[in-house]
Amino acid sequence: MNAMTYCGYAARIEYSEEDGCLIGRVAGIKDLITFHGDSVEEIRQAFKEAVDFYLVTCAESGREPQKTFSGRIMLRLRPELHAYLAIQARTEGKSLNSLVTEVLESFAE
Repeated sequence: MNAMTYCGYAARIEYSEEDGCLIGRVAGIKDLITFHGDSVEEIRQAFKEAVDFYLVTCAESGREPQKTFSGRIMLRLRPELHAYLAIQARTEGKSLNSLVTEVLESFAE
């Protein structure tokens, strides 16, 4: 998985034809953190500066910074699929969580 990350935050980068530059936004939080640059190096530096500024601003105001994805998801599966996966995990000597994580990681590669 290729993503620009810094201090646990991930960036979504797009090219703006109108502005002729790269525009980024921190993904996975409700607070709006945006930045821009004319090159990959500039956008990377702007991303780091924006995250640092966000963290400092939160600390100065006594507000907890929003966290990105927690790593926890809830899935709703057909009972038959749930049973199949649980049995498969057990026969492989793994937890259901480990089995599903492995499958999702292989998908994300």
